[in-house]
Amino acid sequence: MTGLVVVVAVLALATAFGLWRRRSDGTMRAVPEVSDAEPDLSEQLGGDLGDRATLVQFSTAFCQPCRAVRGTLSHVAGTERGVEHIEVDAESNLDLVRRLGIARTPTTLVLDGAGRVVGRATGVPSLDDVRASLPPA
Repeated sequence: MTGLVVVVAVLALATAFGLWRRRSDGTMRAVPEVSDAEPDLSEQLGGDLGDRATLVQFSTAFCQPCRAVRGTLSHVAGTERGVEHIEVDAESNLDLVRRLGIARTPTTLVLDGAGRVVGRATGVPSLDDVRASLPPA
């Protein structure tokens, strides 16, 4: 009987975790305001930052959801004025990954025009969430 209780408890916890993960995956969250931009972030990202915003995507070579994020962020950068998209290979930039607290791919950071992180999403964010996270023009 004890074994059955343990199995039911484990299944309940796994189901609750799965439902929480499905609900929160890809949700764009605002980042608490920080005083300064990362000093050399533009240099480490390997691209110019956008005047309005920069969408920074951390990916790995075999990440399937990263392809969907790439399409979404490229679309937003192509249709929104002053927005750039930069994709960073997480495996090749481990120091940057650690410094920014990237735990899994895909992770998307939204930088404002000054290079401050103002939004963050892990997983595949929706097109509407990405657009809503952009600073006003």
